[in-house]
Amino acid sequence: MSTQAKVAIGGVAVGVILLWLLPFWAAVLVMVGVPAVAYLALDPSQRRRLRRASRKEIGR
Repeated sequence: MSTQAKVAIGGVAVGVILLWLLPFWAAVLVMVGVPAVAYLALDPSQRRRLRRASRKEIGR
């Protein structure tokens, strides 16, 4: 199993657990907020590298 598949399965598992433990709005806030805060925590050069890598993968 690839690393990306493991991360995806882990993300789904965490999402299901959050939906079970928290009210819907709080679970959605956590699922959207954590990646947004992580992206904003990157410095500008890291954001550029991430955007460039994403565009290359989209163009494949």
